[in-house]
Amino acid sequence: MAILSEDNCRALMKRALSYSKADECEISMNGSDAGNIRYARNSVSTSGSISQTSMVISSAFGKKLGIVTTNEYDDASIEKAVRLSEELAKFAPENPEYVSFLGPQTYSPQSKTFYQDTADVTPKLRTDKVGETLQIAKENKLTAAGYLQNSAGFASMMNSHGLFAYNTSTDASFSITLRTEDSLGSGYSTKDYNDVSKLDTLAFTKIAAQKANASRGAKAIEPGKYTVILEPAAGIVLLEQLYGGLDARSADEGRSFLSKPGGKTKLGEKLVDERVNIYSDPSNPELPTNSWAGDGRPQEKISWIEKGVLKNLQYSRYWAQKQGVKAVPNPDGVIMDGTNASLEDLIKGTEKGILVTRLWYIRQVDPQTLLFTGLTRDGTYYIENGQIKFPIKNMRFNESPVIMLNNLDALGKPERAVSGETFQSAMIPPMRIKEFTFTSLSDAV
Repeated sequence: MAILSEDNCRALMKRALSYSKADECEISMNGSDAGNIRYARNSVSTSGSISQTSMVISSAFGKKLGIVTTNEYDDASIEKAVRLSEELAKFAPENPEYVSFLGPQTYSPQSKTFYQDTADVTPKLRTDKVGETLQIAKENKLTAAGYLQNSAGFASMMNSHGLFAYNTSTDASFSITLRTEDSLGSGYSTKDYNDVSKLDTLAFTKIAAQKANASRGAKAIEPGKYTVILEPAAGIVLLEQLYGGLDARSADEGRSFLSKPGGKTKLGEKLVDERVNIYSDPSNPELPTNSWAGDGRPQEKISWIEKGVLKNLQYSRYWAQKQGVKAVPNPDGVIMDGTNASLEDLIKGTEKGILVTRLWYIRQVDPQTLLFTGLTRDGTYYIENGQIKFPIKNMRFNESPVIMLNNLDALGKPERAVSGETFQSAMIPPMRIKEFTFTSLSDAV
């Protein structure tokens, strides 16, 4: 088992610190037990498990830092790794942006991130779930490809200034693509949860099958500006470019969509529609996260965009020190408020528009406007008079999440979604957007 207890982590890292002769030293440990099953063309292709741990030793002399990773935890091996990190530090050039390690921190009580049932998922259970998925595919004369994984892990850190942190977590994730026999129609579904009991793979497979069957005989329509409904799996890949880009330094240095002339930023200004509220909350039970960031800073509930106004930026410890402000970790456990409206409600309220299941192959076009390009995929449909009329061929889009959220027409009920680009999760509502820009047709399915 690769999941070390808090006491075991504390003992191992304390031992490592005892060997240190550096000005300051920090030890971090993490590990996981994971199992997976992959399938394609309606049969299992691979199945396996991975168990791993590692210890990272960071030794500093002044502003010179050396880092060594090991997975051998006997006394001799740990001491050898500490000595090597010190040797590397002495040879390293000074880092002008080096900031000393943190002292002791106070962390809020962690929301429940670890579920024993998720950690205990067996190969048989994974096989049984995939068996149900493949049965749905065969009954609908569809071809299935997908992935099912569960994992349990821990993360811990300790340093010579007295900091200590420890978290455990579990995750269960599932993705499926179903293609029609002629490979011209496709449906997709993906979900992940900390608690495996929420991962209803059979229900998600049925959604993908319905989308695949409904995508047969797709018609081409002219590219242009359309009202679109982005399902959460589609919307998240653009929204994460927005909340993942709230970096103070790049804004201050004029390299960001948040930059203004004269070294100023858009902090405190209205950025998007006033109905947009985006915040991170590590204690949210639907999207629990670690109580601390990677460098040991406590994660807190932070409002990033409130009623359309940019309220906070992410500050590294170095940049916060330079600017004389509080250091703010990257957003984690991101939530975007919505309404109680269902996806079906948004469709019924659409006179003419396009329903998008998924956006993929996201690439940046212009960082100054946060303009991105990509393609629709795995189920794109034309809506008329509140009903899905017919499937349409996929199209390339050029769109900025900032412009998109200024063209917001309606929001639905937030749900936990996982990005097909970064595999990170967030609570995202379905969104109805006006004037979404499609630039060309695509032959891809």
